[in-house]
Amino acid sequence: QVQLVESGGGLVQAGDSLRLSCAASGGTFSRYAMGWFRQAPGREREFVATISGSGLSTRYADSVKGRFTISRDNAKNTVYVQMNSLNPEDAAVYYCAARTRTYASSTASSEYDYWGQGTQVTVSE
Repeated sequence: QVQLVESGGGLVQAGDSLRLSCAASGGTFSRYAMGWFRQAPGREREFVATISGSGLSTRYADSVKGRFTISRDNAKNTVYVQMNSLNPEDAAVYYCAARTRTYASSTASSEYDYWGQGTQVTVSE
């Protein structure tokens, strides 16, 4: 059983930066891939970024590429997403997820076994 707790959300202005954290407990953190997803009101949950267990492989949604950076600290059992140049379209509840069956990253939400409770990111004009 893996528990995930996100933190770092909040209200920012367009153009600002924010870093989200997700602390994991249970299992061997370095053996599973992690992902960030988001869901805005009235929209489907969408992929944001993913990172392999080692941290050597990352992938991003086209909408955030060049602005967001996913990273992980396996010694701290924590995954991060640094979000720069935020715009109102980035506003959503952000969720971290663990893909425990493999260390390989995935963009598909169905591949993830455990999810955090989410943290709200609001971006004002």
